Amino acid sequence: MATTTTTTSLFFPNPFTSQTNKKRLTAKKNLLTLISDQDRGLKTQKNPTKLASIVTAIDAMAELGTGLVTTGDSLSATWRLLWTTEKEQLFIIEKAGLFGTKTGDVLQVIDVKNLSLNNVITFPPDGVFFVRSNIEIASEQRVNFKFTSAVLRGKKWEIPLPPFGQGWFDTVYLDDDLRVVKDIRGDYLVVDRASYNWKE
Repeated sequence: MATTTTTTSLFFPNPFTSQTNKKRLTAKKNLLTLISDQDRGLKTQKNPTKLASIVTAIDAMAELGTGLVTTGDSLSATWRLLWTTEKEQLFIIEKAGLFGTKTGDVLQVIDVKNLSLNNVITFPPDGVFFVRSNIEIASEQRVNFKFTSAVLRGKKWEIPLPPFGQGWFDTVYLDDDLRVVKDIRGDYLVVDRASYNWKE
């Protein structure tokens, strides 16, 4: 009877997997380095060369995310803004000082199970502006959303605001701590997984 010998890969890492991981880490480091001094995107608005470099880095991350399912349970989290081209958010970040306050964390709070999304801008210590949305998982990377209400809240007061829009976004890359997004308007968003869970 012939004896066959099987070779375990325990001590022989798959070279293709290692190569992919190295490429992913390099691309991720490049993107984070490019956005690290951009004040969440405020400085990029006046620097088209920097913007082009960041978009190229985002495209590289999107290529690495090809085929990934990014609309599952791992999408549920409190995500903290690192960088964006979204003009409304950047306007509020930049102009908060005119109202005697400053912008704290800017967040996107997603709950896939309950099909909800909150876009949140905090104004420490007590202020917050947030927009509630319903979401629908449209594909492996696309989420549709529809705004349902908005609230501007202080320590002892609250002003409700009407809903004002709908659209979609694609999470083109997602891992344990970073998420990269393109949306219906051609804007980009880079967020990391916050160390806390934001609650209304």
